[in-house]
Amino acid sequence: MAAFRVRAAEAGDCEEIVRMIRELAEYEKLSDQVKITVEVLRRDGFEESSPLYKCLVVENEEEKQAAGPRLVGYALSFFTYSTWEGRSLYLEDLYIMPEYRGRGLGSRMFAAVAEFCLALGCARLQLSVLDWNQSAISFYRSRGARDLSQEEGWRLFRFLPEDLRRMKANNTG
Repeated sequence: MAAFRVRAAEAGDCEEIVRMIRELAEYEKLSDQVKITVEVLRRDGFEESSPLYKCLVVENEEEKQAAGPRLVGYALSFFTYSTWEGRSLYLEDLYIMPEYRGRGLGSRMFAAVAEFCLALGCARLQLSVLDWNQSAISFYRSRGARDLSQEEGWRLFRFLPEDLRRMKANNTG
């Protein structure tokens, strides 16, 4: 059994993290939406005076000298703020490569995210899951997640840059 270690990501991990981001996007049938580059990920997480995200990785200790992937999972999160409760953490992605699933790595990674969230004094951890991804929904529900779309009726909305430009253009003058 390979030795796996969950640790904070480092700038040198960005190439492998981007590889896994692309793998996750392919699984979610959203590959065409991935625009991130290694350079942008490195800048935003490691070169900014206030990093825009935090990332944990699962390192395969036996693959450090072998031909396989050195990193087999990641969890990327960032801070949000609740006007009702204060500091919060949003988990953007939690990904374990398919061939490494079923070994408890997702549970270890999620526990590390929970520990990080609690250590920072966050009021809550939030995330989104695609409605067809029953394995992820089951994973999070088994750990106590509440489905706010069902319980409270929240809907997630997104504005893209062209929407923002159109709003700005319509409100000038």
